[in-house]
Amino acid sequence: MTQTNTPAHSVLLVDDEQHILNACQLSLQSAGIKNTLLLCNSRDVMETLAENSIEAVVLDLHMPHLSGMELLPMIVREYPQVPVILVTADDDVQAVVECMKLGAFDYLVKPVDSGRLVSAVRKAIDMRAITHELSSLKQHLLTDELENEGIFSEIVTCNKAMRAVFHYVEVVAKTNQPITISGETGVGKELIAQAIHKVSGQKGKYISVNVAGLDDNLFSDTLFGHKKGAFTGAEQARDGLISKASGGTLLLDEIGDLSLASQVKLLRLLQEGEYYPAGSDLLKKCEARVILSTNHDLQDLVDSGQFRKDLYYRLYSHRVQVPPLRERPEDIPLLLEHFLDRSAAQLGKKKPTPPQELAQLLSLCAFPGNVRELEALVFDAVARHASGILSLNSFHSILGQAVTSETRKDDKGESLAKSPRTLAEVFGRFPTLAEVEAYLIDEAMTLTKGNQSMAAKLLGMGRQTLNKRLQKDTPTTES
Repeated sequence: MTQTNTPAHSVLLVDDEQHILNACQLSLQSAGIKNTLLLCNSRDVMETLAENSIEAVVLDLHMPHLSGMELLPMIVREYPQVPVILVTADDDVQAVVECMKLGAFDYLVKPVDSGRLVSAVRKAIDMRAITHELSSLKQHLLTDELENEGIFSEIVTCNKAMRAVFHYVEVVAKTNQPITISGETGVGKELIAQAIHKVSGQKGKYISVNVAGLDDNLFSDTLFGHKKGAFTGAEQARDGLISKASGGTLLLDEIGDLSLASQVKLLRLLQEGEYYPAGSDLLKKCEARVILSTNHDLQDLVDSGQFRKDLYYRLYSHRVQVPPLRERPEDIPLLLEHFLDRSAAQLGKKKPTPPQELAQLLSLCAFPGNVRELEALVFDAVARHASGILSLNSFHSILGQAVTSETRKDDKGESLAKSPRTLAEVFGRFPTLAEVEAYLIDEAMTLTKGNQSMAAKLLGMGRQTLNKRLQKDTPTTES
């Protein structure tokens, strides 16, 4: 008997006794594994595998027509990516050993314990997902083609590291495992989270919440909701964000700032997929895909005792690291044009023409605020702009910043050593004004790769003035 209208990515349960199939299905559905396909006739197994997307098979060893022992090698040969869990009597030890040698993923002993069944199926599904991810990632890296190019169009980049992030997102987006997005403030972590939601195909809402600064009670109420009368002031029942994001995606932003008490609740949610609304003894299932983001180094927080190890390892499986803007200088011209278009449209102005050297000057800056900082600078410049060429005045604050030693690189791409802090350390003694001027000119010319216009902008002097200083410092040779 085949169950009809089954969704894709199902668990196939095969047993010649219908009541056993029903009991197994109920156990899995109670644990949140709702997509199941039931078969009483073992002769339909191979056809069912061919016509459906099966995540795992739970197969009885002893059945009429085709036994599990006969079916196992057929499944392993035709569908090696699908894990098979055998169900057997407790006196079939030798048969179990033989089946494990043939490629069985796990085995269960009758009468099947509900908890053991759920655990084995979850492990099998996770293993199937990992196998699929590795295969997909390999294919992505070999072809460098994105299946969902349009979804990533809102993220303006031509950087190879960002392209690798897109490939990884396509591979892991459709899994049920949580994804942790790390990166400095302003790099675009939420844009990545939105892309994950779109690629995943989730039909529900995308909901984002910043959990930094939430105390434990507010964190619980925000995520889990509460029952009427749960606490003083709870005059009406309220659904939490997990319920509102059911069938969709919930982004928990800045999880590195969560209190330890809230981390315990988050860990249970991610491990068990279950939660209790405040004041309720009714256990609810989490039907939302959870994405987490942080601008902290979670390993540093673990080392300092501010982040739980068990939660850190739970988040370890799928991690996306978004590179900072200073490591993507080739993106700056693209972002500059993009933000000029956007700010001009929002302000109802004609798009201004930027100075020719602006993009290259900006590429020398560290941008601690990353893409968000660049966007704010461009928006401010366009807001102040009247006509003609875009003024550099709005960019002086960032252009005047020293390029940090951590971001500077030599001609071979190697990071330069940390610069001395004092002038005495630079010169070995306290220098004269002329020596400091010559040093600054040399630094500016080095940073701009000999571009006098750009070096003059950094130094705050005219190009002709700089040219005269350079000629003055150039030794002449007599014939």
